[in-house]
Amino acid sequence: MFLETERLVLREFAESDLDDVVALLGEPAVMRFIEDGRPVDRDRVVREVLPKLLGRPTGWWAAHEKASGAFVGWFELSPAGDGVAELGYRLRPDCWGRGYATEGARALVRKGFQELGVTRVVATTMTVNTGSRRVLEKVGLKHVRTFHEQWPVPIEGSEHGDVEYALDRPT
Repeated sequence: MFLETERLVLREFAESDLDDVVALLGEPAVMRFIEDGRPVDRDRVVREVLPKLLGRPTGWWAAHEKASGAFVGWFELSPAGDGVAELGYRLRPDCWGRGYATEGARALVRKGFQELGVTRVVATTMTVNTGSRRVLEKVGLKHVRTFHEQWPVPIEGSEHGDVEYALDRPT
């Protein structure tokens, strides 16, 4: 399964994507606001991450530029409950600021509502992750709440909490 936007091709992950995923998750700037805020090593990508990404067409998509074929990052629209899907994305830092996150996220939200039976899209990020928050707002998601979780390893900025955004399928 794949999805095309004006500038991107989103497709199912393949084992051949290993090096791209390792590079993406090994980048400190990408991981700054995610999980424990640290890069993920190759062994963990092989053991945990890639198996999760493979063969899940309604979960994660590898994203490539249409023009060059270059790997941009990944997008997620994965089931999170009855009719609810979670939206996420991780892009290479050299692809930030080009509108790719908004373009890919918007396409997945549309696909979720029109083709996958999704009735609500949700997303969370750290309060201080203003770039990601801006993308969610551009896609149409609205701030629902700010909350605080206890993390085993606090990330700088976690004292400000996390935010949840959501969008219901139009009626």
